[in-house]
Amino acid sequence: MNGPRASGGDRLVRAYVVTGGRTAAARNHFDHITLISLSASSPQLDRTRLTPEHRGALDLLSVSAYSVAELGAHLVLPLSVMRILLADLMETGHITTQRQITQTTGLDIKLLEDVLAGLQRL
Repeated sequence: MNGPRASGGDRLVRAYVVTGGRTAAARNHFDHITLISLSASSPQLDRTRLTPEHRGALDLLSVSAYSVAELGAHLVLPLSVMRILLADLMETGHITTQRQITQTTGLDIKLLEDVLAGLQRL
């Protein structure tokens, strides 16, 4: 007789099924802090061929923008799987990315110094 299956193995099988066996996205590579939001055309696009995980991500994004890591946490999916699902949604036009805050060039040094001073007083 076989013993009980380890729960870790079930998670690996689920990840394999969710991604269709893919281990990387063909295009549209996402960093874990990339902000994702619904595209303007997303409400009009067909969702019938999307998986439950795709639809779950779109449901979350209908409320607010999320980072890749936040979406993965809410959907209880590893980042590698989340990136593949988001690449699928990007290719179908359902989502768009927003510029990351770390890429801004006009940082106010005085504001940052004031914030640092306030934190140091705590």
